[in-house]
Amino acid sequence: MSDHVIAITGLVLVFAIATFTSVHMGALAIVAAFVIGSGFVGQSADDIFGGFPGDLFVVLVGVTFLFAIAKNNGTVGWLVHSATRAVGGRIALIPWVMFLVTAVLTASGAVVPAAVGIIAPIGMGFCVRYRINPVLMGLLIINGASAGGFSPISIFGSITNGVVERNELDGNPTLLFLSSFLFNVILSLVLFFLFGGRSLLGRRAEDEPPEKAADSEDDEGGSLVTAGAPAGSGGEPAQESAGGTGPAAAKGGGAPAPATAPSGAGSSEVVVGDEAVELTGIRILTLVGLVGMVVGSLFFDLDPGMMALTVGVVLTLVNPASAKGAVDACAWSTVLLVCGIVTFVTMMENMGTIDWLGKSVASINAPLLGALLICLIGAVVSAFASTTGILGALIPLAVPFLQGGHVGAVGLIIALAISSSVVDSSPFSTSGALVTANSPAEQRDTVFRRLMVWGFSMVAIAPPVTWLLFVVPGWL
Repeated sequence: MSDHVIAITGLVLVFAIATFTSVHMGALAIVAAFVIGSGFVGQSADDIFGGFPGDLFVVLVGVTFLFAIAKNNGTVGWLVHSATRAVGGRIALIPWVMFLVTAVLTASGAVVPAAVGIIAPIGMGFCVRYRINPVLMGLLIINGASAGGFSPISIFGSITNGVVERNELDGNPTLLFLSSFLFNVILSLVLFFLFGGRSLLGRRAEDEPPEKAADSEDDEGGSLVTAGAPAGSGGEPAQESAGGTGPAAAKGGGAPAPATAPSGAGSSEVVVGDEAVELTGIRILTLVGLVGMVVGSLFFDLDPGMMALTVGVVLTLVNPASAKGAVDACAWSTVLLVCGIVTFVTMMENMGTIDWLGKSVASINAPLLGALLICLIGAVVSAFASTTGILGALIPLAVPFLQGGHVGAVGLIIALAISSSVVDSSPFSTSGALVTANSPAEQRDTVFRRLMVWGFSMVAIAPPVTWLLFVVPGWL
């Protein structure tokens, strides 16, 4: 067995073992890189650690640290509450507000599972209060996260564009973002009418019978009504889970706790309802910092991770209470996952496996078929494992294939990105598991089954559709 086959087998085993066991994929990838690199290729520890992505580490830690602070001081809750009030009580628009708010969070740099973890409890609170189908609400939240997930300063976007740049491929970050956003909007329009959106048209919040918000707090999985809210003191932010996911994570008591944390500004608690949320000084400063991070990253080519850490440190100095628990709330599981996968793939690149595999795919003399296979692999693996991990692994695999010029690099990267992200609705993925865990207890099994059917249907539908739209025409 050649070294290349051993490395590919190792990568497959990493995804398979992490999917069906509780072993963390990132930790397993680093161990696999050590075993294969040292045992079969003769690489030293310095060679292996030379592939550790320090830039991605700073981005992941910086943005999750900043959004933990924004959640603690009530800025996220203020954004959600303000957006909801802006629709004027039209119930049919509430799921779309959740879509847009989640998209804005991920487009600004929030990790996709973290954004879903913040918004899902709020969205499910609206389901309880206004009798909205939780499958509809959950899917719009997940699609919103995917829609914003490929902005140039987002986690998915940073990973994808970074891999493209490092491999000297043609890229178009703006087109990647717009294509993903529009695809998810159209997909959400379809599922809106499939899952009961038509019955919401014409209904208004003031016409609905009031629900006792407190009753839902007795459900397993935590409160479904309050989230992103500053409590009086002592609350800790819900921690993002980006490690192993599966049925147990989806159906058990693994729901993130409501994001109640000290605001440090003495304002009232955010409640899903008509109570106004005060725009305090620390929240204004947080909003200014978020805008500054976006402007600096987009127009001045400043590193988004460094910008996020800078804003987070400034907010901590101004209001230390808002940073309570922020370091613990960083997406350490996602950090380990992404860095582990990239370290393993870099080892494969150094030993020539990536180039060998790409030439093997290209040698079948059917470039379009090879492109479709790559998109299908991304969709299947991402439905069970991590989208961030698969993006970091598959794009390098396609590099030699793309360098042949038979398939447009931009088109294939867009098709792969969309195919790998829209399947996050599967309850075996982190986002799907978070939505299922936050669903009303009496509907949780139904939500799990319907998300599974929808997620697997996306595995079958998204790759050929994106392949036909972005790869086959040859215009990208």
